[in-house]
Amino acid sequence: MQAMALIEKHCVPCEGGTAPLTPPQVKELLKQVAGWAPGEDGKWIVKQFKFSDFVEAIGFVNKITPLAEREGHHPDLHISYGKVVVELSTHAIKGLSENDFILASKIDAL
Repeated sequence: MQAMALIEKHCVPCEGGTAPLTPPQVKELLKQVAGWAPGEDGKWIVKQFKFSDFVEAIGFVNKITPLAEREGHHPDLHISYGKVVVELSTHAIKGLSENDFILASKIDAL
């Protein structure tokens, strides 16, 4: 049976004490979210989205907001003229969980 695609999954609550993903697990999941890269310390993933102006960038952020609320998983968003940088990490475990990759795939689909 084929594994469920990330975009078909939903984020699940994650509590402290849960182990973050290992580097090999992160490497495999990154193959499923094009353009995302690990952060410098490996505890987050990041992707930059470009737009023609500030209004389009804000519009994109306004699409992410209800998605993040539905999933119960919230990215760090950095907004500037024509650009949004999205960072994902699971703060409760101080590292990456599958939730980060699920939300990344859903953001990519916006």
